[in-house]
Amino acid sequence: MDAPSTLFVFLMILLTWCCFYLLRSTSSRRKLPPGPNPLPIIGNIFQLRGLFHESLTKLSYEYGPLMSLKLGTRTAIVVSSPEIAKELFQKNDLKCSSRSIPDALKVLDHHNLSVVWLPVTATRWRDLRKLIKEKLFSAERLNSNEGLRREMVQQLCDYVQECCRSGQAVDIGEAAFTTSLNLISNTVCSVDFARHDSKNSQVLKENVSDLMKNLTAPNLADLFPLLAVVDPQGLRRKTKLCLGKLLDFIDGVMIERLRERATSVEYLRKNDLLETLLDLMESNETELKYKDIRHLMLDLFVAGSETTSTTTEWGMAELIRNPEKMLRARAEIDEVIGQCDELIPESSISRLPYLQALVKEIFRLHPAGAIVARQADADMEINQYFVPKNAQLILNVSAIARDPKLWSNPDSFEPERFLNSEIDVKGKHFQLLTFGAGRRICPGLPLAHRMVHLMVATLIHKFDWKLEGGLKPEDMDMSEKSGLTVQKAIPLKAIPVLTMI
Repeated sequence: MDAPSTLFVFLMILLTWCCFYLLRSTSSRRKLPPGPNPLPIIGNIFQLRGLFHESLTKLSYEYGPLMSLKLGTRTAIVVSSPEIAKELFQKNDLKCSSRSIPDALKVLDHHNLSVVWLPVTATRWRDLRKLIKEKLFSAERLNSNEGLRREMVQQLCDYVQECCRSGQAVDIGEAAFTTSLNLISNTVCSVDFARHDSKNSQVLKENVSDLMKNLTAPNLADLFPLLAVVDPQGLRRKTKLCLGKLLDFIDGVMIERLRERATSVEYLRKNDLLETLLDLMESNETELKYKDIRHLMLDLFVAGSETTSTTTEWGMAELIRNPEKMLRARAEIDEVIGQCDELIPESSISRLPYLQALVKEIFRLHPAGAIVARQADADMEINQYFVPKNAQLILNVSAIARDPKLWSNPDSFEPERFLNSEIDVKGKHFQLLTFGAGRRICPGLPLAHRMVHLMVATLIHKFDWKLEGGLKPEDMDMSEKSGLTVQKAIPLKAIPVLTMI
Protein backbone atom coordinates (compact mmCIF):
# COMPACT_ATOMS: atom_id res chain seq x y z
CA MET A 1 0.00 0.00 0.00
CA ASP A 2 1.46 3.38 -0.96
CA ALA A 3 1.90 6.28 1.45
CA PRO A 4 -1.23 8.30 0.41
CA SER A 5 -3.40 5.20 0.79
CA THR A 6 -1.93 4.41 4.20
CA LEU A 7 -2.56 7.99 5.34
CA PHE A 8 -6.16 7.83 4.05
CA VAL A 9 -6.86 4.59 5.90
CA PHE A 10 -5.34 5.99 9.09
CA LEU A 11 -7.45 9.14 8.86
CA MET A 12 -10.63 7.11 8.23
CA ILE A 13 -9.92 4.93 11.28
CA LEU A 14 -9.27 8.04 13.37
CA LEU A 15 -12.49 9.69 12.13
CA THR A 16 -14.56 6.56 12.80
CA TRP A 17 -13.10 6.22 16.26
CA CYS A 18 -13.77 9.91 17.05
CA CYS A 19 -17.40 9.60 15.91
CA PHE A 20 -17.88 6.52 18.07
CA TYR A 21 -16.27 8.30 21.02
CA LEU A 22 -18.45 11.39 20.61
CA LEU A 23 -21.64 9.32 20.37
CA ARG A 24 -20.71 7.33 23.45
CA SER A 25 -19.76 10.51 25.32
CA THR A 26 -23.05 12.18 24.43
CA SER A 27 -25.11 9.21 25.57
CA SER A 28 -23.45 9.09 28.98
CA ARG A 29 -23.01 12.80 29.59
CA ARG A 30 -26.20 13.16 31.63
CA LYS A 31 -24.92 10.67 34.20
CA LEU A 32 -21.60 12.39 34.78
CA PRO A 33 -20.96 15.18 37.30
CA PRO A 34 -21.43 18.72 35.94
CA GLY A 35 -18.64 20.34 34.00
CA PRO A 36 -17.82 22.67 31.12
CA ASN A 37 -18.97 21.61 27.66
CA PRO A 38 -16.11 19.89 25.85
CA LEU A 39 -15.02 20.73 22.34
CA PRO A 40 -15.11 17.89 19.81
CA ILE A 41 -12.13 15.55 20.09
CA ILE A 42 -9.92 17.80 22.25
CA GLY A 43 -12.42 18.20 25.10
CA ASN A 44 -11.63 20.82 27.76
CA ILE A 45 -7.88 20.99 27.21
CA PHE A 46 -7.82 24.71 26.37
CA GLN A 47 -9.61 25.56 29.62
CA LEU A 48 -6.63 24.30 31.62
CA ARG A 49 -4.06 27.03 31.20
CA GLY A 50 -1.25 27.76 33.64
CA LEU A 51 -0.77 25.59 36.72
CA PHE A 52 -3.03 22.55 36.54
CA HIS A 53 -4.32 22.70 40.12
CA GLU A 54 -5.09 26.40 39.85
CA SER A 55 -7.06 25.91 36.62
CA LEU A 56 -9.06 23.11 38.21
CA THR A 57 -9.76 25.26 41.27
CA LYS A 58 -11.14 28.10 39.13
CA LEU A 59 -13.38 25.69 37.21
CA SER A 60 -14.67 24.16 40.45
CA TYR A 61 -15.94 27.58 41.56
CA GLU A 62 -18.35 27.43 38.64
CA TYR A 63 -19.16 23.72 38.39
CA GLY A 64 -18.87 22.56 41.98
CA PRO A 65 -16.68 20.26 44.10
CA LEU A 66 -17.41 17.22 41.93
CA MET A 67 -16.77 18.01 38.30
CA SER A 68 -16.24 16.12 35.05
CA LEU A 69 -13.91 17.09 32.22
CA LYS A 70 -12.88 15.62 28.91
CA LEU A 71 -9.13 15.59 28.44
CA GLY A 72 -8.74 14.37 24.90
CA THR A 73 -10.20 10.87 24.93
CA ARG A 74 -10.13 10.54 28.71
CA THR A 75 -12.92 11.31 31.14
CA ALA A 76 -11.60 13.07 34.24
CA ILE A 77 -13.50 13.40 37.51
CA VAL A 78 -12.25 16.22 39.73
CA VAL A 79 -12.88 16.23 43.49
CA SER A 80 -12.46 19.46 45.46
CA SER A 81 -14.18 18.89 48.80
CA PRO A 82 -13.31 16.81 51.90
CA GLU A 83 -16.76 15.21 52.02
CA ILE A 84 -16.47 13.79 48.50
CA ALA A 85 -12.81 12.88 49.09
CA LYS A 86 -13.92 10.85 52.11
CA GLU A 87 -16.51 9.01 50.01
CA LEU A 88 -13.82 8.35 47.41
CA PHE A 89 -11.09 7.08 49.74
CA GLN A 90 -13.20 5.26 52.31
CA LYS A 91 -16.29 3.85 50.62
CA ASN A 92 -14.68 3.31 47.19
CA ASP A 93 -10.97 3.11 47.98
CA LEU A 94 -10.35 -0.29 46.39
CA LYS A 95 -12.03 0.82 43.15
CA CYS A 96 -9.86 3.93 42.87
CA SER A 97 -6.44 2.85 44.13
CA SER A 98 -4.82 2.35 40.73
CA ARG A 99 -2.86 4.97 38.86
CA SER A 100 -3.08 5.84 35.20
CA ILE A 101 0.42 5.29 33.84
CA PRO A 102 1.81 8.21 31.79
CA ASP A 103 2.98 7.15 28.34
CA ALA A 104 6.37 8.78 29.00
CA LEU A 105 6.96 6.34 31.87
CA LYS A 106 6.58 3.23 29.75
CA VAL A 107 10.30 2.82 29.32
CA LEU A 108 12.88 0.47 30.86
CA ASP A 109 9.93 -1.51 32.30
CA HIS A 110 9.72 0.90 35.26
CA HIS A 111 5.91 1.02 35.21
CA ASN A 112 5.80 -2.76 35.70
CA LEU A 113 8.34 -2.81 38.54
CA SER A 114 7.74 0.40 40.49
CA VAL A 115 5.80 0.26 43.74
CA VAL A 116 4.48 3.71 42.82
CA TRP A 117 2.73 2.46 39.68
CA LEU A 118 1.90 -1.18 40.33
CA PRO A 119 -1.80 -1.89 40.96
CA VAL A 120 -2.70 -2.50 44.61
CA THR A 121 -4.13 -5.87 43.67
CA ALA A 122 -0.72 -7.11 42.52
CA THR A 123 1.12 -9.46 44.90
CA ARG A 124 4.40 -7.64 44.18
CA TRP A 125 2.86 -4.31 45.24
CA ARG A 126 1.67 -5.76 48.55
CA ASP A 127 5.02 -7.42 49.20
CA LEU A 128 7.03 -4.29 48.42
CA ARG A 129 4.76 -2.00 50.49
CA LYS A 130 5.00 -4.38 53.44
CA LEU A 131 8.77 -4.58 53.10
CA ILE A 132 9.43 -0.85 53.03
CA LYS A 133 6.92 -0.23 55.81
CA GLU A 134 8.62 -2.75 58.10
CA LYS A 135 12.24 -2.11 57.12
CA LEU A 136 12.18 1.65 56.59
CA PHE A 137 9.17 3.43 58.03
CA SER A 138 8.02 1.44 61.06
CA ALA A 139 8.19 3.27 64.40
CA GLU A 140 10.80 0.78 65.62
CA ARG A 141 13.02 1.32 62.59
CA LEU A 142 12.66 5.09 62.67
CA ASN A 143 13.51 5.20 66.37
CA SER A 144 16.63 3.10 65.79
CA ASN A 145 17.75 5.52 63.04
CA GLU A 146 17.38 8.69 65.12
CA GLY A 147 21.16 9.02 65.36
CA LEU A 148 21.46 8.99 61.58
CA ARG A 149 18.88 11.77 61.19
CA ARG A 150 20.71 13.76 63.84
CA GLU A 151 23.96 13.34 61.90
CA MET A 152 22.35 14.54 58.65
CA VAL A 153 20.80 17.57 60.34
CA GLN A 154 24.16 18.36 61.98
CA GLN A 155 25.79 18.36 58.53
CA LEU A 156 23.13 20.79 57.36
CA CYS A 157 23.73 22.99 60.38
CA ASP A 158 27.52 22.93 59.87
CA TYR A 159 27.10 23.94 56.22
CA VAL A 160 24.80 26.85 57.11
CA GLN A 161 27.22 27.97 59.84
CA GLU A 162 30.05 28.02 57.29
CA CYS A 163 27.89 30.13 54.97
CA CYS A 164 27.14 32.38 57.92
CA ARG A 165 30.84 32.97 58.57
CA SER A 166 31.55 33.71 54.91
CA GLY A 167 28.41 35.78 54.34
CA GLN A 168 27.35 33.41 51.57
CA ALA A 169 23.68 32.92 50.70
CA VAL A 170 22.20 29.45 51.19
CA ASP A 171 20.03 27.90 48.50
CA ILE A 172 17.65 26.45 51.07
CA GLY A 173 15.91 24.07 48.70
CA GLU A 174 19.21 22.62 47.51
CA ALA A 175 20.60 22.34 51.06
CA ALA A 176 17.44 20.59 52.24
CA PHE A 177 17.55 18.30 49.19
CA THR A 178 21.13 17.25 49.98
CA THR A 179 20.14 16.53 53.58
CA SER A 180 17.07 14.50 52.57
CA LEU A 181 18.93 12.64 49.82
CA ASN A 182 21.78 11.65 52.15
CA LEU A 183 19.34 10.53 54.80
CA ILE A 184 17.56 8.26 52.33
CA SER A 185 20.81 7.01 50.76
CA ASN A 186 22.36 6.18 54.13
CA THR A 187 19.20 4.46 55.31
CA VAL A 188 18.94 2.45 52.10
CA CYS A 189 22.58 1.73 51.29
CA SER A 190 24.88 3.39 53.90
CA VAL A 191 26.37 5.87 51.40
CA ASP A 192 26.36 9.66 51.12
CA PHE A 193 25.10 10.52 47.65
CA ALA A 194 25.95 14.21 47.88
CA ARG A 195 27.80 16.89 49.82
CA HIS A 196 26.69 20.39 50.68
CA ASP A 197 29.91 21.84 49.28
CA SER A 198 29.83 20.00 45.95
CA LYS A 199 27.74 20.02 42.80
CA ASN A 200 26.82 16.34 43.03
CA SER A 201 23.54 17.00 44.80
CA GLN A 202 22.62 19.63 42.21
CA VAL A 203 23.30 17.19 39.36
CA LEU A 204 21.15 14.52 41.01
CA LYS A 205 18.45 17.07 41.76
CA GLU A 206 18.46 18.18 38.13
CA ASN A 207 18.12 14.56 36.98
CA VAL A 208 15.20 14.01 39.34
CA SER A 209 13.62 17.32 38.32
CA ASP A 210 14.04 16.56 34.61
CA LEU A 211 12.46 13.14 35.13
CA MET A 212 9.47 14.59 36.92
CA LYS A 213 9.15 17.42 34.40
CA ASN A 214 8.82 14.89 31.61
CA LEU A 215 6.28 12.80 33.52
CA THR A 216 4.08 15.74 34.50
CA ALA A 217 4.22 17.65 31.19
CA PRO A 218 0.97 17.60 29.15
CA ASN A 219 1.47 14.75 26.71
CA LEU A 220 -0.54 14.32 23.52
CA ALA A 221 0.12 10.58 23.75
CA ASP A 222 -1.83 10.46 27.04
CA LEU A 223 -4.71 12.49 25.66
CA PHE A 224 -4.85 10.57 22.38
CA PRO A 225 -3.42 7.04 22.87
CA LEU A 226 -3.27 6.46 19.10
CA LEU A 227 -0.37 8.93 19.02
CA ALA A 228 1.70 6.96 21.53
CA VAL A 229 3.35 4.97 18.76
CA VAL A 230 5.07 8.13 17.43
CA ASP A 231 5.86 9.80 20.80
CA PRO A 232 4.99 13.21 19.27
CA GLN A 233 6.74 15.36 21.89
CA GLY A 234 9.66 13.06 22.51
CA LEU A 235 8.77 12.78 26.20
CA ARG A 236 9.21 9.02 26.31
CA ARG A 237 12.68 9.37 24.81
CA LYS A 238 13.66 12.10 27.29
CA THR A 239 12.29 10.10 30.22
CA LYS A 240 14.25 7.04 29.16
CA LEU A 241 17.44 9.13 29.20
CA CYS A 242 16.78 10.55 32.71
CA LEU A 243 15.63 7.22 34.08
CA GLY A 244 18.65 5.49 32.60
CA LYS A 245 21.09 7.89 34.28
CA LEU A 246 19.48 7.39 37.69
CA LEU A 247 19.35 3.61 37.32
CA ASP A 248 23.01 3.55 36.20
CA PHE A 249 23.90 5.43 39.36
CA ILE A 250 21.97 2.91 41.48
CA ASP A 251 23.58 0.02 39.58
CA GLY A 252 27.00 1.32 40.61
CA VAL A 253 26.02 1.21 44.29
CA MET A 254 24.46 -2.25 44.04
CA ILE A 255 27.31 -3.81 42.04
CA GLU A 256 29.87 -2.50 44.53
CA ARG A 257 27.91 -3.97 47.45
CA LEU A 258 27.55 -7.34 45.71
CA ARG A 259 31.28 -7.34 45.00
CA GLU A 260 32.08 -6.64 48.65
CA ARG A 261 29.76 -9.39 49.82
CA ALA A 262 31.27 -11.90 47.40
CA THR A 263 34.99 -11.15 47.76
CA SER A 264 35.63 -9.71 51.22
CA VAL A 265 36.64 -12.35 53.77
CA GLU A 266 35.94 -10.05 56.70
CA TYR A 267 32.91 -8.35 55.23
CA LEU A 268 31.02 -6.30 57.83
CA ARG A 269 27.29 -6.44 57.24
CA LYS A 270 25.50 -3.12 56.87
CA ASN A 271 22.41 -2.31 58.87
CA ASP A 272 20.52 -0.93 55.88
CA LEU A 273 17.71 -1.81 53.50
CA LEU A 274 19.99 -2.90 50.66
CA GLU A 275 21.56 -5.59 52.83
CA THR A 276 18.11 -6.94 53.67
CA LEU A 277 16.99 -6.86 50.03
CA LEU A 278 20.10 -8.67 48.80
CA ASP A 279 19.66 -11.32 51.49
CA LEU A 280 16.10 -11.89 50.31
CA MET A 281 17.19 -12.01 46.69
CA GLU A 282 19.91 -14.60 47.37
CA SER A 283 17.78 -16.74 49.69
CA ASN A 284 15.42 -17.81 46.92
CA GLU A 285 12.62 -17.62 49.49
CA THR A 286 10.97 -14.76 47.62
CA GLU A 287 10.56 -13.76 43.99
CA LEU A 288 12.58 -10.58 44.58
CA LYS A 289 15.01 -10.00 41.71
CA TYR A 290 17.87 -7.60 41.05
CA LYS A 291 15.65 -5.50 38.79
CA ASP A 292 13.00 -5.19 41.54
CA ILE A 293 15.59 -3.84 43.99
CA ARG A 294 17.05 -1.24 41.63
CA HIS A 295 13.61 0.16 40.73
CA LEU A 296 12.52 0.19 44.38
CA MET A 297 15.65 2.17 45.29
CA LEU A 298 14.86 4.61 42.49
CA ASP A 299 11.34 5.11 43.88
CA LEU A 300 12.70 5.80 47.36
CA PHE A 301 15.36 8.27 46.25
CA VAL A 302 13.04 10.25 43.99
CA ALA A 303 10.03 10.38 46.29
CA GLY A 304 11.95 10.73 49.55
CA SER A 305 14.24 13.62 48.70
CA GLU A 306 12.45 16.24 46.61
CA THR A 307 9.14 16.24 48.50
CA THR A 308 10.75 16.88 51.90
CA SER A 309 13.15 19.50 50.59
CA THR A 310 10.43 21.37 48.70
CA THR A 311 8.25 21.51 51.82
CA THR A 312 11.17 22.79 53.89
CA GLU A 313 11.94 25.50 51.32
CA TRP A 314 8.33 26.72 51.27
CA GLY A 315 8.25 26.70 55.06
CA MET A 316 11.37 28.84 55.36
CA ALA A 317 10.03 31.24 52.72
CA GLU A 318 6.84 31.72 54.73
CA LEU A 319 8.76 32.20 57.97
CA ILE A 320 11.09 34.80 56.43
CA ARG A 321 7.99 36.65 55.18
CA ASN A 322 6.39 36.34 58.63
CA PRO A 323 9.23 37.03 61.09
CA GLU A 324 6.85 37.24 64.07
CA LYS A 325 5.94 33.58 63.50
CA MET A 326 9.63 32.64 63.39
CA LEU A 327 10.30 34.51 66.62
CA ARG A 328 7.38 32.80 68.36
CA ALA A 329 8.58 29.36 67.27
CA ARG A 330 12.14 30.13 68.34
CA ALA A 331 10.97 31.36 71.74
CA GLU A 332 9.04 28.13 72.25
CA ILE A 333 12.13 26.06 71.38
CA ASP A 334 14.28 28.13 73.76
CA GLU A 335 11.74 27.63 76.53
CA VAL A 336 11.57 23.85 76.07
CA ILE A 337 15.20 22.91 75.40
CA GLY A 338 16.97 26.02 76.64
CA GLN A 339 19.18 28.51 74.86
CA CYS A 340 21.90 25.99 74.12
CA ASP A 341 24.05 25.33 71.10
CA GLU A 342 22.75 21.78 70.69
CA LEU A 343 20.52 20.26 68.04
CA ILE A 344 16.88 19.85 68.90
CA PRO A 345 16.20 16.28 70.07
CA GLU A 346 13.37 14.49 68.27
CA SER A 347 11.84 13.69 71.64
CA SER A 348 11.28 17.42 72.18
CA ILE A 349 9.01 17.84 69.15
CA SER A 350 5.99 16.52 71.05
CA ARG A 351 6.52 19.35 73.57
CA LEU A 352 6.58 22.06 70.89
CA PRO A 353 2.91 22.66 69.99
CA TYR A 354 3.56 25.86 68.06
CA LEU A 355 6.24 24.18 65.94
CA GLN A 356 3.81 21.35 65.20
CA ALA A 357 1.10 23.85 64.25
CA LEU A 358 3.60 25.71 62.09
CA VAL A 359 4.53 22.55 60.16
CA LYS A 360 0.86 21.66 59.66
CA GLU A 361 0.31 25.11 58.20
CA ILE A 362 3.22 24.57 55.80
CA PHE A 363 1.67 21.27 54.71
CA ARG A 364 -1.70 22.99 54.26
CA LEU A 365 -0.59 26.05 52.36
CA HIS A 366 2.07 24.30 50.27
CA PRO A 367 1.25 20.60 49.83
CA ALA A 368 4.10 18.94 47.96
CA GLY A 369 1.56 17.19 45.77
CA ALA A 370 -1.18 19.67 44.91
CA ILE A 371 -2.93 16.92 42.93
CA VAL A 372 -3.54 13.28 43.83
CA ALA A 373 -4.31 11.31 40.65
CA ARG A 374 -5.93 7.88 40.56
CA GLN A 375 -7.91 5.79 38.09
CA ALA A 376 -11.30 4.15 38.47
CA ASP A 377 -10.96 0.37 38.19
CA ALA A 378 -14.73 -0.12 37.97
CA ASP A 379 -17.92 1.84 37.43
CA MET A 380 -18.98 3.55 40.65
CA GLU A 381 -21.34 6.14 42.04
CA ILE A 382 -19.96 9.18 43.84
CA ASN A 383 -22.27 11.71 45.43
CA GLN A 384 -25.13 10.35 43.28
CA TYR A 385 -23.18 10.82 40.03
CA PHE A 386 -21.85 8.15 37.71
CA VAL A 387 -18.09 7.64 37.46
CA PRO A 388 -17.15 5.30 34.59
CA LYS A 389 -14.47 2.65 34.67
CA ASN A 390 -11.03 3.93 33.55
CA ALA A 391 -11.95 7.54 34.33
CA GLN A 392 -9.07 9.58 35.66
CA LEU A 393 -9.77 10.62 39.26
CA ILE A 394 -8.18 13.91 40.30
CA LEU A 395 -8.22 15.01 43.93
CA ASN A 396 -7.39 18.72 44.11
CA VAL A 397 -5.58 18.78 47.45
CA SER A 398 -4.60 22.43 47.01
CA ALA A 399 -8.20 23.55 46.41
CA ILE A 400 -9.39 21.82 49.59
CA ALA A 401 -6.49 23.24 51.59
CA ARG A 402 -7.38 26.79 50.50
CA ASP A 403 -11.17 26.52 50.54
CA PRO A 404 -12.57 29.64 52.32
CA LYS A 405 -15.51 27.53 53.51
CA LEU A 406 -13.08 25.37 55.48
CA TRP A 407 -10.38 27.84 56.49
CA SER A 408 -10.47 31.47 57.55
CA ASN A 409 -8.02 33.63 55.60
CA PRO A 410 -7.03 30.54 53.59
CA ASP A 411 -4.20 32.23 51.65
CA SER A 412 -2.51 33.56 54.79
CA PHE A 413 0.20 31.78 56.77
CA GLU A 414 -1.43 31.37 60.18
CA PRO A 415 -0.06 28.45 62.25
CA GLU A 416 -2.32 29.51 65.11
CA ARG A 417 -5.28 27.89 63.35
CA PHE A 418 -3.85 24.48 64.30
CA LEU A 419 -3.23 25.18 67.98
CA ASN A 420 -5.55 22.96 70.07
CA SER A 421 -6.72 21.33 66.83
CA GLU A 422 -6.85 17.57 66.27
CA ILE A 423 -6.53 17.92 62.49
CA ASP A 424 -3.43 16.15 61.17
CA VAL A 425 -1.95 14.98 57.85
CA LYS A 426 -2.16 11.23 58.42
CA GLY A 427 -5.06 10.57 56.06
CA LYS A 428 -7.96 10.65 58.51
CA HIS A 429 -8.84 14.34 58.19
CA PHE A 430 -9.92 14.94 54.62
CA GLN A 431 -9.52 18.71 54.74
CA LEU A 432 -5.74 18.17 54.98
CA LEU A 433 -4.63 15.41 52.59
CA THR A 434 -1.02 16.39 52.06
CA PHE A 435 0.11 12.75 51.93
CA GLY A 436 -3.02 11.33 50.32
CA ALA A 437 -5.28 8.75 51.93
CA GLY A 438 -6.42 5.16 51.67
CA ARG A 439 -4.28 2.28 50.46
CA ARG A 440 -2.07 4.59 48.43
CA ILE A 441 -1.24 6.99 51.25
CA CYS A 442 2.44 7.93 51.09
CA PRO A 443 4.37 5.22 53.01
CA GLY A 444 7.15 7.70 53.79
CA LEU A 445 4.84 9.97 55.79
CA PRO A 446 6.39 9.09 59.22
CA LEU A 447 9.92 9.92 58.03
CA ALA A 448 8.95 13.07 56.12
CA HIS A 449 6.98 14.29 59.13
CA ARG A 450 10.00 13.98 61.41
CA MET A 451 12.47 15.48 58.95
CA VAL A 452 10.46 18.59 58.13
CA HIS A 453 10.07 19.33 61.85
CA LEU A 454 13.79 18.81 62.48
CA MET A 455 15.09 20.83 59.52
CA VAL A 456 12.74 23.78 59.99
CA ALA A 457 13.32 23.85 63.76
CA THR A 458 17.10 23.76 63.33
CA LEU A 459 17.16 26.49 60.69
CA ILE A 460 15.06 28.90 62.75
CA HIS A 461 16.50 28.10 66.18
CA LYS A 462 20.12 28.78 65.32
CA PHE A 463 19.82 31.38 62.57
CA ASP A 464 18.17 34.59 61.53
CA TRP A 465 17.80 35.07 57.79
CA LYS A 466 18.01 37.98 55.38
CA LEU A 467 17.40 37.95 51.64
CA GLU A 468 20.08 38.66 49.06
CA GLY A 469 20.46 42.13 47.59
CA GLY A 470 18.53 43.84 50.36
CA LEU A 471 15.25 42.39 49.09
CA LYS A 472 12.43 42.93 51.56
CA PRO A 473 10.65 39.77 52.75
CA GLU A 474 7.27 41.13 51.69
CA ASP A 475 8.62 41.53 48.12
CA MET A 476 9.71 37.90 47.83
CA ASP A 477 8.40 36.10 44.73
CA MET A 478 6.11 33.29 45.97
CA SER A 479 4.96 32.05 42.57
CA GLU A 480 4.84 28.32 41.88
CA LYS A 481 6.04 25.92 39.23
CA SER A 482 5.00 22.32 38.84
CA GLY A 483 7.03 19.13 38.73
CA LEU A 484 6.80 16.08 40.94
CA THR A 485 6.13 18.67 43.62
CA VAL A 486 4.82 22.24 43.51
CA GLN A 487 8.08 24.17 43.82
CA LYS A 488 9.02 27.79 44.24
CA ALA A 489 9.43 29.24 40.77
CA ILE A 490 12.32 31.36 42.12
CA PRO A 491 14.55 29.32 44.49
CA LEU A 492 14.85 30.71 48.01
CA LYS A 493 18.36 32.03 48.64
CA ALA A 494 18.96 33.70 51.99
CA ILE A 495 21.96 34.76 54.06
CA PRO A 496 22.09 33.18 57.55
CA VAL A 497 22.96 35.22 60.64
CA LEU A 498 23.69 33.47 63.93
CA THR A 499 21.13 34.12 66.64
CA MET A 500 22.28 35.27 70.04
CA ILE A 501 22.52 32.03 72.07
